[in-house]
Amino acid sequence: MRVIELYIMRRTFALFAAALIWVLALVWTTQVLNRIDLVTDGGQSAGTFFMVAALVLPPVIPIVIPFALGIAVAQTLATMNSDSELVVIGAAGSPRSAVIRPILLIAIAASIASFAINNSLEPYSRQKFRTVLSNANANLITTVLQEGSFQKVGDGLFVQISERLPNGQLGGIFVADSREENTKLIYHARSGTTVEREGGSILVMQDGMVQRQSANGDVSTIRFDSYAFDLSEFTSSGGGKPTLYPKDRSLAFLLNPDPDDAIYKKWPQTFRAELHMRFSEWLYPLVFALIGLAVAGDARSFREARLHPIVTTMTIALLLRWVGFYSGSEAEKSGFFSVVLYAAPILMIGLCVVFIATNRVMELPTHWVERLGARTQKLTEMITRLRIRLAKLRQPAGGRG
Repeated sequence: MRVIELYIMRRTFALFAAALIWVLALVWTTQVLNRIDLVTDGGQSAGTFFMVAALVLPPVIPIVIPFALGIAVAQTLATMNSDSELVVIGAAGSPRSAVIRPILLIAIAASIASFAINNSLEPYSRQKFRTVLSNANANLITTVLQEGSFQKVGDGLFVQISERLPNGQLGGIFVADSREENTKLIYHARSGTTVEREGGSILVMQDGMVQRQSANGDVSTIRFDSYAFDLSEFTSSGGGKPTLYPKDRSLAFLLNPDPDDAIYKKWPQTFRAELHMRFSEWLYPLVFALIGLAVAGDARSFREARLHPIVTTMTIALLLRWVGFYSGSEAEKSGFFSVVLYAAPILMIGLCVVFIATNRVMELPTHWVERLGARTQKLTEMITRLRIRLAKLRQPAGGRG
């Protein structure tokens, strides 16, 4: 490998590592703060919180890697262009591959790392997180649930108890269940208790009623003497295992799912959609690197009016990633979007290759740039006027006139 290629690779990798660490830290912090209630509401130890903080990191890494690489490529090439290094490289007779090859090597390595994390470390961490969360929920229901307060047990499921009675009995149980789309269930019972079984936990409610509200607004009420509410999905006490969803499953399971799995029998298309996402998402580091090359890979004059390469690269990358996320969500309902999961990154790769091979620069439409520039100028003028007004208001009364 030539010296210039090593130089470009070193600069790109340094920026990639820095961007990855900072973006990952920001995203990871938001994920951790969203789960702070695991300690505050669930009565868990600090060790449990730090374990959860470590387990939420692997699912974030494959999402952050493409953006960090796109930022690194665009910034490296933009800086080299502003320092006239790209011009010197071209004038010295070096082929364009001297700039393209080191970036592609980093992109391929990032894609391989993303695939490995997405299909090995991430499912393992998700399964461990489910186990920790289910144990915390089991402790929440049996011992920590406070009297007179609503506690969120799961998405769309809230539980409240009025008082704790002798012998472990619960008095005044209220359960709101809106997990099923277009259906709301409200349970109210005078008393009840939690019962451990081999498959998990159940909440046995006595002398109560259940109200069911359908999508059209109709409400039906049924009274019961005894009703068992299954908590095994949220608890793993008693030797039971937490419920695992497609994102929690390993690649081997997705390739050959168990036909007796309860979640698979209920939503088989979600497993197929998750498998297609696993086989398509590893392409995004390569796609984002090619976008950066297509946007900032050629020497450009500073007199040309255009957006900064990072802005252009990230705008195109965000639009493409939105298509991927939307297709992944819709693929759970329709097999057509499974094709879109592959088509979107592959078509963008082909488009970037065409731009790079023909020495053209990928840019946003001119009217987008002009409109953004005009709005930016208006915003700057507005901020300036606001500062002048604030400065006048802060002047002492004696200093006027």
